[in-house]
Amino acid sequence: MTLNVSNLTVHHGAICAINHVSLEVPTGKLAAIIGSNGAGKTTLLRTLSGLNKPTTGEITWMGDAITGVKAENLVRKGISHVSEGKSVVPELSVRENLLLGAIWRRDKKEAKQSLEEVISIFPRLGERIEQRSDTLSGGERQMLAIGRAIMAKPKLLLLDEPSLGLAPLVVEQIFQSIRDLAKTMNLTVLLVEQNAMGALKIADLGIVLNLGKVVAANQAQALIDDPAVRAAYLGY
Repeated sequence: MTLNVSNLTVHHGAICAINHVSLEVPTGKLAAIIGSNGAGKTTLLRTLSGLNKPTTGEITWMGDAITGVKAENLVRKGISHVSEGKSVVPELSVRENLLLGAIWRRDKKEAKQSLEEVISIFPRLGERIEQRSDTLSGGERQMLAIGRAIMAKPKLLLLDEPSLGLAPLVVEQIFQSIRDLAKTMNLTVLLVEQNAMGALKIADLGIVLNLGKVVAANQAQALIDDPAVRAAYLGY
């Protein structure tokens, strides 16, 4: 159930946002995608989840070609995308937001079990289960956004900047939860992050994007130890 991307190119009008990107992420691995602003990280995730259409290239997941497949159909194929900005429905309660993530699932008993699993991963959500989502802190809203994605019972989880705007202690909690999710649920995870060091520390693999191209890809620890990567992306 490997994710394979081959020669993927994506344009925004005349701008080439992704330029012949190829990568492979094996099942159950957590891959951190790092790079400066404008490198194409978010565009890559949006293309993988069906929100952007590629110009050329091929994406395969679990042996199936999914290039250009609509986002709602990819959810049914086990792909969940948590976009940047702690995206939850503010006027709904925590419970209602979580159940919204299970909207495609027919087995309501399984959905209830998933709700219990999410609360076990994020106990804070259990404490706030009947609260409106707009009363939550930034960290709690991020937990809720990830929890709602988990409710769809994904096999591939795409996370865009989950640490954005959060306090350092909360970032550490979110990163640890992502690592735990990947291990306990055997999830394949693509994690886009500006917090490059934090992402690489919890990742199995690291992929560096620059101006829409993959400029480095290796085991996460190997990238941390690479002097050129440290100087350009890790700040030391």
